[in-house]
Amino acid sequence: MRYDEFLARVRERGEYASQDEAAQVTEAVLSVLAERISPGEVDDLASQLPGPLGPGLSEAKQPRPERFGVEEFHRRVAERIGSRPRTAQWDAGAVLTTVADSVSGGELNQVFSQLPSGYAALFGRTDLAD
Repeated sequence: MRYDEFLARVRERGEYASQDEAAQVTEAVLSVLAERISPGEVDDLASQLPGPLGPGLSEAKQPRPERFGVEEFHRRVAERIGSRPRTAQWDAGAVLTTVADSVSGGELNQVFSQLPSGYAALFGRTDLAD
């Protein structure tokens, strides 16, 4: 998937007014995800993302992943984009569902292996959620 296609899908799913807004939300969600998974997994995921998303994700990685749940994930996204956690839940879903559509199944499974099952719903995989 090309970068412009990725942002178009995020924009449609999130019902954003512009590609710029979709890009801002995407950057915020991916930066929080990079804090939650291992540096090696961040790099593996980044290698499958289009355009500047991969390098941006890699820049956000931490030396050690932090452990936090879905509610904290939403809070951190909300803080970065200046919204409420409920809005950030919508934003995370728009971005991470698009990530799930754009990377290989094997890579998605590797990401899931580092997250509690509650995160699966953020990626649009309710079949794997609690």
